[in-house]
Amino acid sequence: MKSHPVRLVLADDLVRSRLTVFFRLLLVIPHVIWAALIGSAVSVAVFANWFIVLVRGQTPHGLHDFIAGFVRYVMRVEAYLFLAANPFPGFYPFDEGGYPFDLEIDPPERQSRWVTVFRLPLFIPAAILALTFVGSVGGGRTSYFGGGGAAGTAAFLIWWAALFRGRAPRGLRDVVAWGLAYSAQATAYVFLLTDRYPYSGPEAHLPPIEDDEAAPHPVTLTVADDLRRSRLTVFFRLLLALPHLVWLVLWSVLAWLAAIVNWLATLVTGTPPAPFTRFLGAYVRYNAHLTAFLYLVASPFPGFVGKAGSYPIDLRIEPPGRQSRWATGFRLLLAVPALLFTSAAQGLLVVAGLLGWFASLALGRMPPGLRNCGAYAVGYGGQVGAYALLLTDRYPDSTPRRLLR
Repeated sequence: MKSHPVRLVLADDLVRSRLTVFFRLLLVIPHVIWAALIGSAVSVAVFANWFIVLVRGQTPHGLHDFIAGFVRYVMRVEAYLFLAANPFPGFYPFDEGGYPFDLEIDPPERQSRWVTVFRLPLFIPAAILALTFVGSVGGGRTSYFGGGGAAGTAAFLIWWAALFRGRAPRGLRDVVAWGLAYSAQATAYVFLLTDRYPYSGPEAHLPPIEDDEAAPHPVTLTVADDLRRSRLTVFFRLLLALPHLVWLVLWSVLAWLAAIVNWLATLVTGTPPAPFTRFLGAYVRYNAHLTAFLYLVASPFPGFVGKAGSYPIDLRIEPPGRQSRWATGFRLLLAVPALLFTSAAQGLLVVAGLLGWFASLALGRMPPGLRNCGAYAVGYGGQVGAYALLLTDRYPDSTPRRLLR
């Protein structure tokens, strides 16, 4: 895939100052005020640029640099606000020095006049997804920043972790980076810095994890989907999933009864009994298969038994070993942060599935970015389910580049 004209440059070392973390909302206020003031000038520039691109087919270099500098500045401030970076950012345009969370924006290129004419309607799907990521996009970025979505939830969890540990968890930081990078591409698109549509998958925004010393997670996601979608089954996807949804409800009742017995047995013996882990593992896998089918992350009609290796979007679950009784006793309490983030990831899944439904009907293919966005939510949800049901005592790993290798 050709490199996008708007790219994230990430050089953050994850170290956080507890003092500035605690007062982060107060410290960012001057930037919010300044961004609102200078954003008014940027809005006028963008409006004028729309007519210029319609006539010339390209943004003038000076205007491009002014708007690009503002987009870069806003993303730096958002990275500071969302705890994806630690240093206090400079004020644009007085300080254009380097920052550990930055954007590379290519010089202006020729743009399609037709795409320019219909830029706002074309922007709507990207805006919906950006809102799901960070709670703001486009004009909202120029005035008051976002505070919700998956990145907002990740930032809330980072705040607590950074206060106690003085570091941001890599997985949560990377989720914020993914959301802000996508939102920056969406903003660059609507601000006419490029006519290249934003890409939603995490693998294009985040650098590969080099020299990763973390042990592989016992629950891993496999993606073998070819992106092709049958328009007929896409159109009737919810109707086709109804038998599975009924079956899932029935299976869930048995699964949670088995989970209670499994919890008691693990408290006593320190190891989950094999019959329960096989049953609960199949349940977690089946849930992932059905979720992938329902939200168009995969295409084939899934089986009803959660068989390993039977579906293009699958979970490999290692047999559980001995587990800490303390962690077992307080498992549901320990799972609260992961469950909180899961709800935000499910929001991404729903929006990716909805947008993918329209795209698949039109193209007969699922856009790879939306598929990977949904696959991430399926994989993380599978790890959370396995942790809550005692299939592993390894905490869910939210790092996108580990889940989607």
